[in-house]
Amino acid sequence: HVQLVESGGGSVKAGGSLRLSCAASGDTYSRACMAWFRQAPGKEREGVAISDGDDTFYAASAKGRFTIFKDNNKKTLTLQMNSLKPDDTVTYYCAAERQYCSESILKPRGYYAMGYWGAGTQVTVS
Repeated sequence: HVQLVESGGGSVKAGGSLRLSCAASGDTYSRACMAWFRQAPGKEREGVAISDGDDTFYAASAKGRFTIFKDNNKKTLTLQMNSLKPDDTVTYYCAAERQYCSESILKPRGYYAMGYWGAGTQVTVS
């Protein structure tokens, strides 16, 4: 079993930056795919960025603004978010699965591929 705990959410003005962190514990796997998803109220969860340490993929909404980093030694996953927009105001979730990352995870309903989830952290951009 894998436990994921997010931190780093909060409020920021448009154009600002935030860094989200996810700490993994339990039966972790160094080559596991880890991901950041986000979800707005009433909408489906959507993939933001994924990494297994070798391959990294970004959703179109994140390219050029967000950077994901998976640290296998520290068992952490970070998401550096720059140039934040009000549309980025949602809850962000860390996810993991014991498989290599596939870009298909960022497609609609790609969250079905991920078996472990954190509780989420709120980001508000005003």
